[in-house]
Amino acid sequence: MASLTIPLPITHPKPQNPKPLITRIKKPPFIRSSLTKNIEPLHDDGYMTSKGIKEYRDAVTESLRFNEGPPRWFCPVDCGPPIEGSPILLFLPGVDGIGMGLFMHHKALGRNSNIWNYFATTFRSYNNIQSDRRTEIWMIFEVRSMHVPFSDRTSFEGLLNFVEDMVKIEHSRCQDKPIYLLGHCFGGCLALSVAARNPNIDLIVLLTNPATSFDRSWLQLLLKTLRSSFCQMNFAFPSVLSLSIDGPLKLALENIDELTLQILDKFSTNFVSPLILLSYLVDNISNETISWKLKLLSLAADQANSHLHAIKAEVLVLSSCMASFLPNRDEGERLRKLLPKCKVYYFENRGHNILMENGVHLCSIIKGAGLYRHTKHHAYVTDFPPMTTTELAAADKMTKAVYLATSPVMFSTTEDGEIVRGLSGVPNDGPILIIGNHMLMGLDMMPLVLEFIREKRVALRSMAHPILFMNRRECSSEGHDFFDFVKLSGAVPATNRNLYRLLSEKSCVLLYPGGPHEALHQKGEQHKLLWPAQPEFVRMAAQFGATIVPFGVVGEDDICTHIGGVPLQGISNWYKDTNFSNKSSSTKAHSGIHKLITEVLFDYDDLMSNLFIRQMINQSNHGSESRDQELLFPCIRPKIPGRFYYLFGKPISLEGKMEVLKDKERAKEVYLNIKSEVESMISFLLKKREEDDYRSIFRRMQHEAAYGAASSSQMPTFDP
Repeated sequence: MASLTIPLPITHPKPQNPKPLITRIKKPPFIRSSLTKNIEPLHDDGYMTSKGIKEYRDAVTESLRFNEGPPRWFCPVDCGPPIEGSPILLFLPGVDGIGMGLFMHHKALGRNSNIWNYFATTFRSYNNIQSDRRTEIWMIFEVRSMHVPFSDRTSFEGLLNFVEDMVKIEHSRCQDKPIYLLGHCFGGCLALSVAARNPNIDLIVLLTNPATSFDRSWLQLLLKTLRSSFCQMNFAFPSVLSLSIDGPLKLALENIDELTLQILDKFSTNFVSPLILLSYLVDNISNETISWKLKLLSLAADQANSHLHAIKAEVLVLSSCMASFLPNRDEGERLRKLLPKCKVYYFENRGHNILMENGVHLCSIIKGAGLYRHTKHHAYVTDFPPMTTTELAAADKMTKAVYLATSPVMFSTTEDGEIVRGLSGVPNDGPILIIGNHMLMGLDMMPLVLEFIREKRVALRSMAHPILFMNRRECSSEGHDFFDFVKLSGAVPATNRNLYRLLSEKSCVLLYPGGPHEALHQKGEQHKLLWPAQPEFVRMAAQFGATIVPFGVVGEDDICTHIGGVPLQGISNWYKDTNFSNKSSSTKAHSGIHKLITEVLFDYDDLMSNLFIRQMINQSNHGSESRDQELLFPCIRPKIPGRFYYLFGKPISLEGKMEVLKDKERAKEVYLNIKSEVESMISFLLKKREEDDYRSIFRRMQHEAAYGAASSSQMPTFDP
């Protein structure tokens, strides 16, 4: 049951002689060291099934059964029993201390939908587990939540020691594994204080509306009132508990779909539910408890603020801009300036209990921020949980404009040379190296990666320019942007080392030999290959016996006009310095980069011929005028959209061909053959698209109007 929790022992051992607090399931021999390697793409993370106020009420009621004694840790049943090797995530609750603030995220953070199939068979026999079931065994985090009973009077220093002891115990067990501290409100102050006292422990601190701004909130006035009054203060309790109840209220409101009598009846029931829960808590909490909780909150804020300078850990702050209790937007900005490794995500339309609202996907936010890892250093290749159904839906929403404008159509070539629609001709077993041409601004990449996930359920790992992995300190997170998509899709910085590791992991890799110069080409270079002379990727593929699948893509000339360019370094510096806390500015930037469909009017040589522009470019590039060192971001003018066409050639297997690895001439021969194949496919598509009656967007709109929106996924095209 989702509402059940597993209470852990109340006492805890000293860090000098650590002993396990939780019974662990030892890692079976068939689980590999890379915990995310066996996670299937498009697994169910639980976010697609919304939870309501009834489930939350049941979970809280169940947890209050153990509302006596000192603070303790518990493991939510939804997360599943812990498995050796998963990074620890310690949830530190708000002022209520209940510990159910991750109620909406237990499944996504802890386990996939079929992990109980594994545990049901684990205790019988490892050997009886079928191989297809083994691929479903994984855990993103080992989740533990802190519960502080209402009657507990442990001081802030005592709670700090309680959390710190757990951190030191886990660190002593495995010093190469990070420990995640997720704190909400009061718990955020606890997390910051623990990080300040343990700068040498590898901590990743996640904060949701931390109470470090308590001294600037109206709750400070309430605390002064409580200190000066000796009468009954029942009126104060709803104010304090509203810090925890605004999330359930939103859950009730989000259950409304349409104005019908049945829905209105459901709404009235759900709206009363938080009040029933509030009434239940009032009966169990005294005014003394209210005063104690507020004093703890004040002490926690003072302690955290006085030690911010000592924090060296990575910090991610999720700030709700609509919360009325604390000045979260200003506090997020303040923490970003004070903490050296702090990122802030602003949520424009979210309340104080942001983790209790539908549509906020904590696991995806952590991955999109580049903070998920299970070793000391982040590894792009192995620290990658594949895209989930929820993340695919978000990516589809983000790329909807590109799909509507370009209606991508893909063909592949089978082993016998037949060209078929779809990706059935592309092999399923890795290692696979997908080699092709880049179109202007890399607009071809997003549809390609998403189609591989959707049709083949394969994570296509793109080799991308390092600028796409820039460290953004501040952004709006009302939905993922392109840079989040790059990380969520499994892209890695384009280096020889990363390519080597991907092929050794038997991954499906997307490589553009032309790189950024092909994506940001000059006028007249559309559909031309700007590949280097070195065939190094061929030799590396031969070393691992990989299968190379060449492909060609056309269509950029159908959608845009290039009118100029600005230095790419200047774009990077502008993006880093721009305040993206405003949702509209982030949306405009995203639209300007990814939704325009475009022709090159001025290229690098045209711009360099202008004295003023040449001086500006040279200043940005520290005096270098070499095109090999300078990249220009294209300025584009949209055209009436046409269509994108992809063609994957016949697979080229390099298994057992070690002569390609040892003989450079043989490797160059294979390289030139691949290049020739790509050029032939580009020419084929340019010719055949003239036969496509649905190349024009207007013709496609007519078809969609006649046959419905569902027909757009299989829009008719030419016969290959």
